[in-house]
Amino acid sequence: MFEAVREAGELGLLLARKSGLRRWNKADGSQVTEGDLALNALLEERLRKARPGYGWLSEETPDAPQRMAHERLWIIDPIDGTRAFIEGRKEWCVAAALAENGRPVIGAVYRPRLAEFYSAIAGEGATLNGAPLAMADSPSLEGARIAGNRKALAPLAPLGVAGDPSGALPLQLRLAYVAAGRLDGAVSVGRRNDWDLAAGELLVIEAGGAVSGTSGEGYIYNRPEPWQQGLVAAGAKRHAALINALRT
Repeated sequence: MFEAVREAGELGLLLARKSGLRRWNKADGSQVTEGDLALNALLEERLRKARPGYGWLSEETPDAPQRMAHERLWIIDPIDGTRAFIEGRKEWCVAAALAENGRPVIGAVYRPRLAEFYSAIAGEGATLNGAPLAMADSPSLEGARIAGNRKALAPLAPLGVAGDPSGALPLQLRLAYVAAGRLDGAVSVGRRNDWDLAAGELLVIEAGGAVSGTSGEGYIYNRPEPWQQGLVAAGAKRHAALINALRT
């Protein structure tokens, strides 16, 4: 999987330089490009060919209920941050995870423009370009650098959170930044798709943190609905403080 994600990232770099890259809006209003589809095709070819008995869930493949019959499931976002990809910016990545019995066991987030490869294996830790990741933690939210949408950050402002409402980083990179200690946490409200979460969630957990929905419930993947209700990610102590703040 790591090799396939790297290969997809390099293909993305080549396509990003292509002039006149076709793009259009999907039914939900989000943008997609021929680059998204090309990376999706590459990942599907590499991963499904290698493991034909695994299920498949990708942002760029129509969902099929047959995936739920599989114990193991690939969860793929060929390009997380399509707008940045279209505009030639650096804030896009390739993300892939393998879930087993509803939980991620292998994950990778690759940011090709900066040559940053985040990876994690359940029980074996998380790394950035091979260097182990370990998060700092605190029960205090004072001065904490928390990325999120404005609706999620609003109840945290009175607690001294240094909110970052910027939408530049897609969710997978926000989670990777939490795992790497570049952010102290990430919050979001509303439905969040499984392909935007699974790989990054494992990075945070394996770096010593915690991830859940906004009510504190843990994520289970490969359900009929391929989404989770909200996001709270941080070190374990700060995660508990964020959950308490969002509940009040």
